[in-house]
Amino acid sequence: MQLVLYYAPQTCATVPYITLTEAGAPFEVRNINTRGGENHSAEFLKLNPKHKVPVLVIDGEPLTENIAIQIWIHRRFPHANLFPADPKQEIQAISLMGWFGSGIHPHLTPNARPQNYCDLPGSEESVKRVANRLLNEDFRIAEERLAGRRWFFDHFTACDAYFFWCFRRALSFKLDLSAFRHCTAHFERMHERPSVQKVIAHEKQVMEAFAKAA
Repeated sequence: MQLVLYYAPQTCATVPYITLTEAGAPFEVRNINTRGGENHSAEFLKLNPKHKVPVLVIDGEPLTENIAIQIWIHRRFPHANLFPADPKQEIQAISLMGWFGSGIHPHLTPNARPQNYCDLPGSEESVKRVANRLLNEDFRIAEERLAGRRWFFDHFTACDAYFFWCFRRALSFKLDLSAFRHCTAHFERMHERPSVQKVIAHEKQVMEAFAKAA
């Protein structure tokens, strides 16, 4: 089986990079310069007309959307225990990642591209302010969920990888998240995992290469 992960720095393609690594899956990484518009190239749009990463190409067939990718990795590499074994908890894990993808993620994006949400001149800070109020509500829910726990379930799962990216992305926007001490502790625990250290090192190398090429 040939696996190719289309990845871009700081994006949620970080999530399958982590879980594929956790699963011990052999995979090739193809780095996409989204800031340079490479995700809008004709070649990439053939893989994903939604012009987004991640894309996991499995024996030539592209699979998009993080939740679907996580479910596929779990089914293909069950030994990695990337989902809870209990069927009820497994469904809850999918539900949780659905919230990360459809709730938290859209509240992060206005910090990077406020013009996608309102094109009125001078509206950028207002867009960010409203989005970040919603983001704080999201993190309060996650904070309660993580209280007294190391992970979202009884052991590390794909949910932890996904939430790690969400929290890390929020921190990259210089948001004050100090009130969320359980989320912060989770973030710090994630940094201890070799899979996370590997993707962060890869991200640094890619960003440096993109900067030199600019």
